[in-house]
Amino acid sequence: MKQRLLLFGCCIGSFLFGAFITNDDPKKPLTSEMVEVASRVFDLDFTPAERDSMLDNLNNARKNYEALRKIDLPNDIAPALYFNPLPAGFTMPTGASSFKESVLGKVTLPANRDELAFYSVGQLGQLIRTKQISSVELTKFFLNRLKTYDPKLHCVITLTEDLALSQAKRADDELKAGKYRGPLHGIPYGAKDLLAKKGYKTTWGAMPYKDQTIDLDATVIQRLEKAGAVLCGKMTLGALAMGDVWYGGMTRNPWNTDNGSSGSSAGSASSVSAGLLPFAIGTETLGSIVSPSTVCGTTGLRPTFGRVSRHGAMALSWSMDKIGPITRSVEDCALVFNAIYGPDGNDPTVMAAPFRYAPLASLKGTRIGYVKKAFENNYPNRANDSLTLQTLRTLGAELVPFDLPTSVPPGRISFLLTVEAAAAFDELTRSGRDDLMVRQGKGAWPNSFRSARFVPAVEYIQANRARTKLINEMAAQLKAAKIDVYVSPVYSGSNLTLTNLTGHPCVVLPNGFTKQNLPTSITFMGQLFEEGKVLAVAKAYQDATDWHKKHPVLQ
Repeated sequence: MKQRLLLFGCCIGSFLFGAFITNDDPKKPLTSEMVEVASRVFDLDFTPAERDSMLDNLNNARKNYEALRKIDLPNDIAPALYFNPLPAGFTMPTGASSFKESVLGKVTLPANRDELAFYSVGQLGQLIRTKQISSVELTKFFLNRLKTYDPKLHCVITLTEDLALSQAKRADDELKAGKYRGPLHGIPYGAKDLLAKKGYKTTWGAMPYKDQTIDLDATVIQRLEKAGAVLCGKMTLGALAMGDVWYGGMTRNPWNTDNGSSGSSAGSASSVSAGLLPFAIGTETLGSIVSPSTVCGTTGLRPTFGRVSRHGAMALSWSMDKIGPITRSVEDCALVFNAIYGPDGNDPTVMAAPFRYAPLASLKGTRIGYVKKAFENNYPNRANDSLTLQTLRTLGAELVPFDLPTSVPPGRISFLLTVEAAAAFDELTRSGRDDLMVRQGKGAWPNSFRSARFVPAVEYIQANRARTKLINEMAAQLKAAKIDVYVSPVYSGSNLTLTNLTGHPCVVLPNGFTKQNLPTSITFMGQLFEEGKVLAVAKAYQDATDWHKKHPVLQ
């Protein structure tokens, strides 16, 4: 492990010095004066003698860096160091998985077929299982909605119509033959276009990759196909998984199409909110499921880091990327997650742990934490969030004040993401193709990738050590509070950044509207690998409200 750490640090250092210490002749040896200038960036102070003694090492290291850059390192090759979110002393959940769906009662085909657009995955599944509608009919219905409303929402990159109709026919044929794959059998869905599907473009939402094809199926795509789901489209994402602007424009919010959908799982959230698909797959590195779900009024699950394989997905940050469903209800998230979680032998970060889900009859006596300081801040959604706490109390929950750890400010170490992203897209920066990216501002990827070259290798390692401290302190806080679930405002406080660094699971769901009739949301957080518990608590809250049943009116 020490050897791996050294090699990884040297790689990052190579990017740094190769980018910063330059002169008219790149082959010209480095000088003491150059080292002095570089040292100021790193807040270091070396004597002239110390700088002189470093020159041989630095000049020799440049040869290593030059050789390193000649090695082909495509996006799908991860570093030798794998992030592990487990705190010291953590015991992995054991035992068998179990899944219990809610009893829906009798589901019938509506007289107005347009109402199918907002049926839940569970309801649509029952219609297919009871043969009230075929998968082909349902797939054509959603394909038509995608074609009708995409020109306004800009949420689809590639419509996979031929594939969808083929998969739907297979689902119908299997059902006729007595083979039923489960609740996703014949259900249409969309996938964020950073997940590879053989035979179709995987553009990552970015102009430099708009014609890219990847000759494999992502594990999540494979597992959904095995579950009988029908892939209708590759959905938009903000370029290289940031924001809602992609090479074809801005993905729009169905509640107000003058606004963007947020991102980066832009098309996934926009399409599900608008009833163009029953569910979609999104990803999150730092808010990319939570933020668009909040803006578009959908329900999303960001699983524990290491729960869902990222094989076949674009890498942005190897230590923070996560894949999860975006739906219109908590139980739909559970249904989809049940089909995609678990090791596949291709993503070494994925750990085996059971998934146990069952709806709760009541929240009476359930201890639920709430991030007291975050709720007390003056922020836009405070009123709706306060009503969420009131609803939980009315349902019988025991609300426990909960404090997030403070010794490690998460915003100060979140540059880990940018450094890893800069490494993942090293070729893009060095080739100059980053000029093709639509967004070119100071906060856009091209500039962020360039800036990340100046993060010292030692500081990257130190930030990871601080991250370990954060993980252990978070575990201690949860243990001291004796809670398995807590609620937090979406944006108030540090919870979003902190838990993306620690890897904890999150359910985001609607909890009201603004005065401008735009959705607002709340987040329910869980213990590592305990998605079942947090989903069950979130569902109990959602069942006591009707926010998730309100839908935008599309013109």
